[in-house]
Amino acid sequence: MRLTSAEPFWLVKNGILNSYPSLTEDIETNIVIIGAGITGSLIAHQCIADGYKTVIVDKREVCHGSTSATTSMLQYEIDKPLFQLIDMIGEKGAVLSYKACFDSIDQLQKISKSIKSSCGFTKKESLYFASRKKDVPWLKQEFEARKEHGFSVKWLESEIIHKKYQLENSHGGILSDQGGSIDAFQLAHDLLHYNHKKGLQIYDKTDVVKIEYRNKDVLVHTEFEKTIKAKKIIFCNGFESTEIIPEKIVNLLSTYAIVGEQNEDDQSHFQNTLFWNTADPYNYMRTTDDNRFLIGGEDEDFVNADKRDGLLKKKAGKLEKTMSKLFPNYKFRVDFGWAGTFGETNDGLPYIGKHPDFKNAYFVLGFGGNGITFSVIGMEMVSTMLKGKTHKLSEFFKFGR
Repeated sequence: MRLTSAEPFWLVKNGILNSYPSLTEDIETNIVIIGAGITGSLIAHQCIADGYKTVIVDKREVCHGSTSATTSMLQYEIDKPLFQLIDMIGEKGAVLSYKACFDSIDQLQKISKSIKSSCGFTKKESLYFASRKKDVPWLKQEFEARKEHGFSVKWLESEIIHKKYQLENSHGGILSDQGGSIDAFQLAHDLLHYNHKKGLQIYDKTDVVKIEYRNKDVLVHTEFEKTIKAKKIIFCNGFESTEIIPEKIVNLLSTYAIVGEQNEDDQSHFQNTLFWNTADPYNYMRTTDDNRFLIGGEDEDFVNADKRDGLLKKKAGKLEKTMSKLFPNYKFRVDFGWAGTFGETNDGLPYIGKHPDFKNAYFVLGFGGNGITFSVIGMEMVSTMLKGKTHKLSEFFKFGR
């Protein structure tokens, strides 16, 4: 299945940073990871740090799936507001999930710094604003829930938002001081390169055609009639894993994004802020580290790649109109536009852990708008589970919950 279309900005901006061989021999290892995008690269980083002999494979060039198309907005806010998530799964699980996402942004900053990545990690604040008057009551309820549970938030009235950010058509919003942005494509490449030098074996353009789940190990068969024997297998291939998981765990959506030309005008009033609104589907916006503006959204149910791609021009036009409506004084001209597919769970949470149908296997599936932060959480969870212990979030991120 094609995950992206047209010209994902990060892929064009960065090109092929590193390329790796396909598998040409039978090998043995402790851990084999399926999927060499941002999730797989983070999990591989943890496995190497924990001392496991680790192999990672991808059927494409590394990082050429969803990682090349992500908008790389780092938010602790989950797709389900905190007060709604409390009603769905209880206060303990909801607050733990939000706080884990909060902490993961700082953890990602540490990781980026430790490997000297050139991904442009930047801490930013986050403004979640009401796009309709009718959304204000529940958004204020969300503000109170976050404040009650110790999150640093402020409520901004529309006049303040307009004055501070030159943003039109808001009806107030929640300002959080915890957020960030990166180039996830660059970071994933940097992680793979860093760990390759530490012994991580990387094979791209190597499709997996069959997996034998045995009592004490797994045997991975590839398209080149070579095998990987491993004690454990970890799936980090996003919604493509739904092709093997028997039950329906996600709804597939098509999403769209555009990036403008480099702008030499002063962007200081919003360059340190992530913006997203309460529209349904919601829009999300941020600047890039090379002085562009990115806006995404216009999500709809995924039918097939051809239909998704055929809507790109129409969706890009709508996003451009939204941009001009929200920031009428900004000179925006589209430079890149692309479409991608992602999975959305009913509670907005990922699936991380074991599945009863797959022996010696773990899944790290960070669905929704928090895929990167969920993947950071997955690092600690996988490390804990490989030691035979139970992580505090396992109950809330498990299959069959």
